[in-house]
Amino acid sequence: MSLHDDAVLVLKGYEGQDELRQVYLDHLATHPDGMWKACGDGHITASALVIDPSRERVLLTLHRKLRMWLQMGGHCEPADETLARAALREGTEESGIAGLTLLPGGPVRLDRHHTPCAWHLDVQYAALAPDGAVEAISDESLDLRWFAYDEVRSVADDSVVRLLEATRARLAT
Repeated sequence: MSLHDDAVLVLKGYEGQDELRQVYLDHLATHPDGMWKACGDGHITASALVIDPSRERVLLTLHRKLRMWLQMGGHCEPADETLARAALREGTEESGIAGLTLLPGGPVRLDRHHTPCAWHLDVQYAALAPDGAVEAISDESLDLRWFAYDEVRSVADDSVVRLLEATRARLAT
């Protein structure tokens, strides 16, 4: 199965955000290259909010280009077999943490936002950090820092706050 086909299946199975989900599905239906950065009309991206629920904190990256505190994430690559693996790869690469596991249940949220390269149709997951996780900054970041849940609102934009809220709700179920 192609990454494009996996994305369609993931999005069809995603419950919630129906209008935005349909935008993603329509995009993929009209853009065979809609998974890739080369698609100038926008592209699917995958991200992972790295969390440590036992310590009630999240790891955010100060994005080198955007200069904003964000979750780990980015463009899909040809070697990515699924959206979930793309999100996990991004989370691992940008956090430096080995042994991340995705929170069960598939994507936590969808978020569409404009970036310097194009519209990003982000499929957002949450990744659980293993006990004793040690982060390591990547060349894509200016900084990497753990924030307590209640600190996120003061450092990150609303999309990250919504992702954290949705992640915490999923953890509570």
